[in-house]
Amino acid sequence: MTFSVNRRMLHSVNKPLIWGLLAASLFTTGCYNKDHLRNPHESEAKEQKILPLISHIYTGDPAAHVFNNRIYIYPSHDVDTGVVHNDEGGQFDMRDYHVFSMAAPGAEVVDHGVALRLEDIPWASRQLWAPDAAEKNGTYYLYFPAKDSLGIFRIGVASSESPSGPFTALPTPILGTYSNDPTVFRDDDGSHYLLLGGIGGGQLQRWTQGFYQAVDDYPTDNEPAIAPRMARLNEDMVSLAEPLREISLTDETGKPLTAGDRDRRFFEGAWMHKHNGKYYLSWSTGDTHRIVYAVGDRPYGPFTYKGVILEPVLGWTSQHSIVKFEDQWYLFFHDAELSGGQTHLRNVKMTRLSVSGDGSIQTVSHRVTP
Repeated sequence: MTFSVNRRMLHSVNKPLIWGLLAASLFTTGCYNKDHLRNPHESEAKEQKILPLISHIYTGDPAAHVFNNRIYIYPSHDVDTGVVHNDEGGQFDMRDYHVFSMAAPGAEVVDHGVALRLEDIPWASRQLWAPDAAEKNGTYYLYFPAKDSLGIFRIGVASSESPSGPFTALPTPILGTYSNDPTVFRDDDGSHYLLLGGIGGGQLQRWTQGFYQAVDDYPTDNEPAIAPRMARLNEDMVSLAEPLREISLTDETGKPLTAGDRDRRFFEGAWMHKHNGKYYLSWSTGDTHRIVYAVGDRPYGPFTYKGVILEPVLGWTSQHSIVKFEDQWYLFFHDAELSGGQTHLRNVKMTRLSVSGDGSIQTVSHRVTP
């Protein structure tokens, strides 16, 4: 179903934001302004004005895919729970997922409603963080992180006959998985790979010994930084074909990115796409607030750092996905424009990506004033 902004929808949004959301709705869901989808070739330093895609609820961590010649977006659904901000990310206490779609960039954005609820996942206790989706043989799979009854993040999976859901969750998480931010990459041969991991609230720093420990174990600044994990999925799409392995992220000289290199080191939100035979791995740097990328010759890497995709936005950080639609690459990301900078109440945006002949990605700069 299609939403437009009205009182029925705004029950889930803070009252002080109502007038701002009404104004934003002139450009979003149902009447989306196309101007910001222009090709940003003029200058890397020139900031773009990029409008929110969705304004009637808060959304973040967008995972975008093209299914059946239509763009589908699988984001987090942010809510204001009143939880005090903390290093564990308790303020991000999401309870369900919505799926959105659009016929093309600039077209009407459709909210297909709730696709999966926390109470319908037998093993999950709280915090439905950033999801992703994949398709195989006409079945659609939603991959998601949640904390179990012990407060440990695991990766779950749910399936549906429709890309918009609703999805039915398996009774247990995927064996051998942990941490957060699952994404699935489909290679040209039809193989699917699960990527995951995030330090800080994502708990990846508690798995450095191969098992969960309730204390953080970070490397020193001069040691290799913690990197995302990856494994090929079985044909059933709901189990791992191999143990998770750590992806190698290096600088231009082939040396591992170090934990002290906060402008480049991995924090969370790994995403993989392929362009001209090369594998691109991109991620959030966390406390330096960038989306950066590296390039490799194999899905397992190693990946050599290449540059910045997205400069810092309003809010603590951003998380993203990259998808091609009709021979044009697009970046989906989030900031906190609609909430005036509240980091746990975010909104999804999209813009074109410019890729040079040598495969390098032009940096996007987008900043709004709270």
